[in-house]
Amino acid sequence: MAVYTDITEPQLAEFLDRYEIGALSSYKGIAEGVENSNFLLRTTDGIYILTLYEKRVNRGDLPFFVGLMEHLAERGLSCPLPVHDKAGQSLGELAGRPAAIFTFLEGMWTRRPGAEHCRAVGTAMAQLHESARSFPLTRANGLSLSDWRPLFEACDGRADEVQNGLGREISAELDTLEAAWPDDLPKGIIHADLFPDNVFFLSGRLSGLIDFYFACNDLLAYDIAITLGAWCFEADGSYNVTKGRALLEGYAAVRPLEQAEYEALPMLCRGASMRFLLTRLYDWLNVPDDSFVTKKDPREYLKRLRFHRSVRDAAEYGLERAQVTVQSK
Repeated sequence: MAVYTDITEPQLAEFLDRYEIGALSSYKGIAEGVENSNFLLRTTDGIYILTLYEKRVNRGDLPFFVGLMEHLAERGLSCPLPVHDKAGQSLGELAGRPAAIFTFLEGMWTRRPGAEHCRAVGTAMAQLHESARSFPLTRANGLSLSDWRPLFEACDGRADEVQNGLGREISAELDTLEAAWPDDLPKGIIHADLFPDNVFFLSGRLSGLIDFYFACNDLLAYDIAITLGAWCFEADGSYNVTKGRALLEGYAAVRPLEQAEYEALPMLCRGASMRFLLTRLYDWLNVPDDSFVTKKDPREYLKRLRFHRSVRDAAEYGLERAQVTVQSK
């Protein structure tokens, strides 16, 4: 179970006294998630989520994360809404950890996304990008291009323990990405981790987005690249162009891509694959087998990276040029 900090009922009851959400009925740890400790709270007023922010989360980033969710919710994007205490604060402290309570989001994430799920997530991502334009806070991406080579070097030359020749392949790909990475593209706040387990559906309809703890300011089309990689590949490593087309159509219906974004998409997809390949590689080599963190096979993203290297035009992802605008940024 991904609960790193245990809490007692007296501790929790004292913490909840600061809120007007009813009396505690029950609570239990939530197994999903690897960054923070999460608990499902049942009170006499309803159901809530309690999050304790662990050491991997920078305390200084919390106002950005919590404020962003509140900002998006106020603009109609369904996501957990921070609950304010009696003093009007959305962040407190519990068991020596920063803590926050959020409204409960109905729904479940889908284990087998289809084209309509992909269309819905594309639409929601574009709505997030548009709604976040007016959010006043900023946060740099802590896993951007400049961070990838240091992360690779932190693997201490052990990449070939995962697959023969992997170190050489990663090094060559980093050379390409560093030389060709686009910068003059529309920027804004992105989710940066919009995987299926962070998107809830209820009765076949998207009910909300969760887990904004990688959100940051970066290229908007990079968020599209991350999401294509997360939603549109099959178990055998093949790209499903039907799902990709649906996701991109859903996005473009809200925010059409610019020509430069269209042209850059294959390189952005290569970069997105490299980002997750490297974080998975680092964890695979360095996280103990008995830790709470579930290690994921980095070779899954190696296959995706190799596919993206073969792509020469964004049309291969299902993006029609009719969905592209030539308007200036």
